[in-house]
Amino acid sequence: MPPRNMPPNKHAAGMEGQQQAEDFLCKKGLRIRARNYRAKTGEIDLIANDGETIIFIEVKARTSLKYGHPREAVTPAKQQRIMRTAQHYIALHRLHNNALRFDVVEIIVAQGEIHIEHIENAFWG
Repeated sequence: MPPRNMPPNKHAAGMEGQQQAEDFLCKKGLRIRARNYRAKTGEIDLIANDGETIIFIEVKARTSLKYGHPREAVTPAKQQRIMRTAQHYIALHRLHNNALRFDVVEIIVAQGEIHIEHIENAFWG
């Protein structure tokens, strides 16, 4: 499937980026468990399985590198919110015995080209 262009609206662009990330991850063999999981502690864009491993995924999309690489927006504070939200998900679904991983999917759209990078083990909880 050819890459889709990112919409101009920031929210729409984020949703489009998340869909592209999901498509990319599914092609790699991951199974999506949840999208936009919300708890009082925060939100996780995608939660997936890679075999028995539960993966918590932050998706960051940009149309330029003017403000740095998208992955740089996953600050230590953001990582802490994701980890607290992951703890909520793990407790709710009784997944205490599963291996966990925190990934980032970085999407850069420039001049009609889309570059997707899946950064496994981007940070640790």
